[in-house]
This record gives sequence, C-alpha cells and structure tokens, in this order.
Amino acid sequence: MQIVHDHRVARRTRPTALAIGNFDGVHRGHKHLLGMVREAAGRLGGDAVALTFEPHPTRVLAPERARPILTGLDRKLELLAAEGLDAAVVLRFDQGFAAQSPEEFVSSVIASLDAREVFVGEDFRFGHARAGDGAALIRLGEVYGFTARVVAQVADAGGETVSSSRVRERLAEGDLAGARRMLDRDFDLDGVVIPGQRRGRTLGFPTANLATPCEALPKDGVYAVRARVLGGDDRDHPAVMNLGVRPTVAAGRSVEVHLLDGDHDLYGRTLRVTFVARIRDERRFDGLDALVAQIRRDADEARDILKGQQPP
Repeated sequence: MQIVHDHRVARRTRPTALAIGNFDGVHRGHKHLLGMVREAAGRLGGDAVALTFEPHPTRVLAPERARPILTGLDRKLELLAAEGLDAAVVLRFDQGFAAQSPEEFVSSVIASLDAREVFVGEDFRFGHARAGDGAALIRLGEVYGFTARVVAQVADAGGETVSSSRVRERLAEGDLAGARRMLDRDFDLDGVVIPGQRRGRTLGFPTANLATPCEALPKDGVYAVRARVLGGDDRDHPAVMNLGVRPTVAAGRSVEVHLLDGDHDLYGRTLRVTFVARIRDERRFDGLDALVAQIRRDADEARDILKGQQPP
C-alpha cells in the first residue's frame, strides 16, 4: 500500500474510490466501509484509497474532549493495508487545515485525488466548525463530479452498534470478548521495551516494560497475551501481562509483559502484544512471597489458556 502525506502530490493515475475517516482501531464498521470502497474501485477500474488525519482532529479542535486512541498511526496504516487498499493519504490536521470551508476541503483535497466515489460514515463532519455533513458532501459531489455515499453503522455479532467509542468502553471494562466482536480481531498494542526497575528479574519473572502509543488500554489487571518481537523471529510467544500500578511493591504505573518461553534480550525492541484473556484484577498482596506465588499461578493459567491456541 502506498502511503502519501501530501494530497497536493497525491494525484492518481487512475480514478479513485475514496474512504474518508479517522479509522481509529480499524474496527468491523470501518472494514465494512472499506470493503465497499474496494468494490467501487473494481467497478471503476481504479484504486481503493483511504484518507485519514494525524493527529486526530479532536486533539486540535477540542483537546479537553479528546479520547484515548486505540491505534497509533503506524499500526493504523498496517491495518488499513491489510484491508487491500492501494493507497492511504495521511493529512496533517492543524488549525489551518480546520479553517477550510466544506467546499474548500472538497475542491483542494478530494478533487486532487480524482475521486469518483467517496464513502463516509454517518457521523462524518468536515470543514470549518464541522459545518459539512454527509448531505453536504452529496451536494458538493454533484458539483465536483463524484458520487458521495454515506454508510450506515454496522452491528457486531451480539447486535450492538460498532464504534471506536464502544471498543474503548469494552476495553475499559476488561471485556476482551466484547472488544473482539467489534474489532473482528483480538485487541493488540505495540510498544517499545524500555528499562524498568528490574524488580521482576529479582523475583524470578523478568518483565519487559513497554512504552506504547496506544492510550485506550484494557482495564488494569493480569492478562494472558501473545507477544511478538517485530522485526525479530516473527513468531508469537506465550506471555502474561500486567497493567496497573503494582501496589504490592509501590512501583508505579506500568505496562509490562513476561514471556513464558524463556528469557529474552528485548531492550529497544518493539513488541506487539495481543490480548487473549483476562485472568484477574490487579491487587495488593501481603509481602513478596505471596506476590511471587500468585505470579506463578498467573503464569500457569496463562500457559493453559494459550496452549495450542493459534492466532485467528
């Protein structure tokens, strides 16, 4: 998938079916919309393209209301590529960009991409003060020579309407199954392994402490996970993860993972951690012996959960 960061140099050699959105999480609803874009590109004999924004517009327009992101830009682009797109256009969203009128956005951005069909979600807004909506896009499409299609939200297998906000809610509740239904995949996060306080190693359970761009973390607790070293051995390692404040040792908040198949030199490497099951809440223990005993039980339970399991 081609990645372009300036729409002014992104003119296509073939007609474009264009999806516009933030695509945070690239969930089931996004995938439905992107599938329609692929179908349209096939009809047109053209390219399927996604247009997205960085940072998220809310971070610029109303930072006090900004919600935690599910996927950093690199992971979002990877997920978009997995949907079979030909290109993704990433536009920098700032106050200058936000000041465009709806028509200016259409004439400067959409027209530059030679879009013949444009797909947006029901909640799509564009232009200064969010003045443009799906109906406005349809009207402007008639002027600028493209057909705009407003795509209704979809429901997950449990009948609940899918949205990035609802994925965040499920994660905040520790409901991995609910998040999985909406994402159509196990939730994952990428993080760089950074130096920690090495307490885990002294307890016999060395952990990799992660710095991650993912902000919408699951509820604090202990999880059975799969961990992959990106650019490494290209395989999933069974692991157990702790999210929280480590109350027994008063070590502060961390995102840390212990690989169950041996000690690994991971400093500076990027791990992709895929959440499989929630084991328990985080809690304080009466001393290190009790903590170590519980960690052993957690590790055994994680092994049992992950044993023989293949990624979906």
